[in-house]
Amino acid sequence: MKNRRSYLSAKDAMDKKVVFVEGMATAKEAVELMRKHKVDVLVVNKRDHHDAFGIVVVQDLIKGVIVAERTSSEVNVYEIMTKPSISVPADMDVRYVARLLLRAGLRVAPVEESGQYIGMISLSSIVLDNLAF
Repeated sequence: MKNRRSYLSAKDAMDKKVVFVEGMATAKEAVELMRKHKVDVLVVNKRDHHDAFGIVVVQDLIKGVIVAERTSSEVNVYEIMTKPSISVPADMDVRYVARLLLRAGLRVAPVEESGQYIGMISLSSIVLDNLAF
């Protein structure tokens, strides 16, 4: 008999698209990447193997550029990102992912498997995958 999960995992509900950006990139370059790949979140690369990944979302761009009354060419991603980013294991039950994101005040997180980011999971993807219309 095959061992089957009775729950929806982060891997089941994630978006498989993960887009990376360098911390030294400008906010303008980050927006261009988001538009090109049709995503609302970018993972900020580590500077070296001792560093942690960061994350930048549209709201960070709004607060760090528009609200701060700066131009997108003069703001670097590292100035507005959240670091370290919280990642979730691919096999984590989405109920626990939702709790973790809510408690951390986040809307989205990378999904990790075997030390690699394999996707992104958001509160909206969890809701949409669990509601029957």
